[in-house]
Parts: sequence; structure tokens; C-alpha cells
Amino acid sequence: MEQFAFMIHPLDVRDVSRKFQFTKYLPNALVEGILPWVPAFKAAEIEGPASVHNQAKGWFVTCPLTSRQMLSMPEGKVISKIVAAGRVAERLGAKILGLGAFTSVVGDGGISVAKQLKIPVTTGNSYTIATAITGLKQAAEIMGTDLKRAEIVIVGATGSIGSVCAELLAREVNNLTLVGRDPSKLEKVARKLLYETGLPARITTDLKKVLPGADVIITVTSSVDVLIEPEDLKSGAIVCDVARPRDVSKRVAELRDDVLVIEGGLVEIPGDINFNLNFGFPNNTCYGCMAETMLLALEGRYESFSLGKEITVRQVEDIEKVAKKHGFRVAGLRSFERAVTVEEIRSIKERAKGQNNTRICVNH
Repeated sequence: MEQFAFMIHPLDVRDVSRKFQFTKYLPNALVEGILPWVPAFKAAEIEGPASVHNQAKGWFVTCPLTSRQMLSMPEGKVISKIVAAGRVAERLGAKILGLGAFTSVVGDGGISVAKQLKIPVTTGNSYTIATAITGLKQAAEIMGTDLKRAEIVIVGATGSIGSVCAELLAREVNNLTLVGRDPSKLEKVARKLLYETGLPARITTDLKKVLPGADVIITVTSSVDVLIEPEDLKSGAIVCDVARPRDVSKRVAELRDDVLVIEGGLVEIPGDINFNLNFGFPNNTCYGCMAETMLLALEGRYESFSLGKEITVRQVEDIEKVAKKHGFRVAGLRSFERAVTVEEIRSIKERAKGQNNTRICVNH
């Protein structure tokens, strides 16, 4: 049986109480102050991932730092904590380690971590891209958005993930705008898209100018600040936020019930799986990055597949083929760390339609 591990961490202090309930009675500052002194540990065993080709088992290992700590503490100390959690995975018998959430963002995207471990490491970014694009297409279908005719904006288009998303979408759409900070890098990406796909993409460094007209937005920057606020979006817009930390303000979820924000697709895993840990998803589903780790284990490909800051279209297509072989598929969407149903998306569509009809009546 193949064996793997996937690294998790508390996104914020409130998540700590899921494992240690007594901490909910303590001040947040105290809990966060204690976390750097807590050793890495096994959180749960993952039972049941299986396909017609193979079986696997795994473990969740925890790096006890919040997202804020991972971004604010000295990088060397954070990487040391991640490596310590990786060594827990090694001792358990894992043959590959997946880096989840902010553990895949810190530093050089897992390269330094992999160098200090005896097992290969993957960030899961290749399958994350695949599930994001697939999830976006599913969301567009439910919302009634024709991607060929839609105004599509990619924020962070010069990065490795953004440029891959751009190339994958450019094969299927007619209106694409690339947003970034460096005009020369944007021009380079646009030239490559024109050569590879024949699509003449527009480029701009003015994010706030293009957001109000966008029907579909994919955002995947490395910004530590929120970039997209409620007032930036048109009614009925679809936003796919693949960035860590998030590019879209949580205020969008609170104030704009006429737009859809997703983080990518939920992956349905074959087999009678038991995560022995509640992370808010329906049974037998998980994140794309987690699924990539399982896929590589089931395939017996113990290699650092998605590592560092560079991802290619070929890697995305490769892992999609592996997923198809083993029966993994995108079977739902998530929004702000929770599953979002088809019924909820249809409600957003109806509210957006109502908003647009009201504007038409007012204009007349």
C-alpha cells in the first residue's frame, strides 16, 4: 500500500480550538504566543483513498503556526517548523509529503523544505490550477456566463500560476486582459499567448480600471494585501481567487450577494475515504493540492512534482491525466474555506439578474 502525508496548519487562532478545545477560553494573543513552542504532530490518519489501480493511506501532520505567523515570523524559523513537521511524516512512513495552505507559500515554494527532507515534496499547485480552471468552467455554466463572450481578467498574470491559467484559458476565450505590475513582463506573457494560442490579449497595470467591467476574474498574486473589494465588482461577476493569502476581501462575501467568489474546485476522491478530521468539506472531497499528493502516491510517482515558483502547462495536463486514470474528479466548488452548493450559486445568479433588471428600468 502506498503511503503519503499532507501538511496542515491553523489558518487562524480559532482553528486551534478544533484540536485543543480548552484554548477557546484563552486570549487569542496567548494562544498564538504559545504556538511557536508547540512541536509538530500527527493530527489524523487518512484512510481509504483507492482507485481500480492502487490503494493508499496517509496522515495529516501539523505545523503549529497560524497564517499570520507564517507571514510575519522570520522565514528561516518558519521553514524550520515546516521541516520539523515533514520529519514527523518521515517517521510515520510517508513516501511523499504535500504542503498545504501557507506551508507551500513561505520562502521558495517548498524547495528549501525538500532539500532538508528524505522524501519528495509537492505543493499541489499543478492540480490546484487544473481544479481552479475546471471549477471556473462549472461556475460559469451554472451562472449562465458564456466564457467565449465574457470579459476575462487575470490578475497576477506574469506569475507562474497566473501565466499558466492565462495560457489554458486563451485556448477557449475571445476576450482576455492580463494585469500585473511590470509592463515588460506583461508584454512577454502576451507575446507568448499570441504565439501559442493566436489570442491577442490586452495588458494593463491598472487593476481598478478593469475590474468593474470584468465578467470573470482569476486572481493569483503574491500580494500580502487585499486587492479586490466589494465596490470593484459588477453584478453577476465570477471571481476565482487562487492566491495565498487571499486577494479578495471577505467583505465581498458579507456585502455582495450578487457576485460569486470561488477558490477552485472540490475534488471527489474514489474509495471509502475517512479523513478522521473535519475541515468543512463534504465526505470524500478535498482540496486540489491535497488530491495531488494522493494522486502521486497512488501512481507510485514519488517525486517532487510541483515545487518552487515555476509551474508549466505540461505539468497541469500531466496531473489531469493521472487524475482521470485514478477516478478523481472536480465535484463541487468552495468559497471562503467552505463548500458552496449549486443552489447557492443559482441564488446568486437570480440576485444578479434582479440587480441588472433594476438598472435597465432606472436607465429607461
